Amino acid sequence: MKKVRFFKPLLLVATLALAFNGCQSDDDAIQRISKTEVIKNYAAIVHANYLQAYNDAVALKTAITNFTTAPSQTLFNEAKMAWQTARESYGTTEAFRFIDGPIDDENGPEALLNAWPLDENFIDYVDGAPTAGIINNTATYPTLSKALLESLNEEGGEKNISVGYHAIEFLLWGQDLTAPSANLPGQRPYTDFVDAGTASNQDRRREYLNICADLLTDNLAYLVDQWKPNGTYRNYFLNLNENAALKKMFTGAIVLVYSELAIERVNVALYNQDQEDEHSCFSDNTHRDIRLNLQGVINVYQGDYGTISGVSLENLVRESNFNLANEVNEAIADAKEKTNATLIPFDMAIQDGPTSTEGAKVKAAVDAMQLMGSNLNAAAQSLGITID
Repeated sequence: MKKVRFFKPLLLVATLALAFNGCQSDDDAIQRISKTEVIKNYAAIVHANYLQAYNDAVALKTAITNFTTAPSQTLFNEAKMAWQTARESYGTTEAFRFIDGPIDDENGPEALLNAWPLDENFIDYVDGAPTAGIINNTATYPTLSKALLESLNEEGGEKNISVGYHAIEFLLWGQDLTAPSANLPGQRPYTDFVDAGTASNQDRRREYLNICADLLTDNLAYLVDQWKPNGTYRNYFLNLNENAALKKMFTGAIVLVYSELAIERVNVALYNQDQEDEHSCFSDNTHRDIRLNLQGVINVYQGDYGTISGVSLENLVRESNFNLANEVNEAIADAKEKTNATLIPFDMAIQDGPTSTEGAKVKAAVDAMQLMGSNLNAAAQSLGITID
C-alpha cells in the first residue's frame, strides 16, 4: 500500500500554528511525496524484473540443453513449457523500453531478444521449402556460432530474425499451419531434432537451438548488470534531473500501451486477420504477451513488482490532482477488464475482423488501452512533464 507520510507527532501543532500564521502553506503540514524515492523504486523494479527474466531464461536454457542432449517428446514438452514461463517474466519488462535505456540504445540487445515479426524461412525449413534457412544452408554457413547468428539478425531485412525468444519459439513449435478454429499451435515434431528423424540437418537444428538459448541469457545478463545496484545505467538514471527521470518512466509506459501494444501488436493483427501478425504466432501465446505488456505498464505507474512496493507515479499524480488520479485508475481497470474479455487464443479472436463479435471485443480493448495511455499522458502533464 502506498502511503503519504505525515509528521504525525507534530501534525496537530502544525495545524494550530496555521491559525496564527497566514503566510504558512498547507503543504508545510505534510511531507510531500519524494520524487527521488519514486525514481529509486522504479529502478529497483526494473532490476528485479530483468533478474526474474534472466533466471527464467536460464531455466529455459537448461530445459533446451536437456532436450537436445537426448531428444524425446517429454523433454520437448518441458522445453516448450519453459519457454512459456520465460515469456511471463519478460513480458512485463517491455514497459522499460522507449526511454533511450540500455535495451534500446544504439548497441542495445532488444532486436536480439524480442524482434518480430519473424520470417521463418530465414532460419529453417517451411511448408513447401524443405531446404530453406540458415540451418539447411550448409554451404554458406558450414559452422554455426553465436557470433554468426548474432551478425545475421536482421541482415538484409527487419524480418530476417535469427535469434531471440521468437526464433526459439519457431524452433520449438514450427509454423502454425492450422486454421484458427482448430485451436492448435504449431505442430513441429520433436523428431526434427533426432538423428535420422524428420527433416534434415537435425544436428544443426539442435546446435542452433542451443546457441539461441545461450544468446538469450547473455543479453538478459547484460540488462541485469546495467540495472543492478551501482550498475552503469542505474547510476546514470538515478543521477538524472528528477523530472527527466520521471519523463522516461512515463514515456516507456505511454508508448508501450498507446501505440506499440494497442496499434502495432493488437490492432494491426485485428484488421489484417492474419496469424502472422501475432506476436507469438507459433505457440499461440499472444494473449499472454498482450496481458503481460499491459501489466508491465501498470507496474510502472503503481510502483509494484513481486515483493517490491513503494512510492510511485500514482502517488505523485494523486498528490497533484486527486480527481485525475481516480480517472487514471478507472482507465487502468477498464483496459484490464476489456483485455481479459478477449477470446483465447488470439488468432480466434481476430479471425473474423473488427466487426465480428469477438473482433469487437478486441477493438474495445484497443480503445481502452489508448484511453489509458491518454490518461497517463494527462497525468504526466499534471506534474509538469511533457511527453514528446
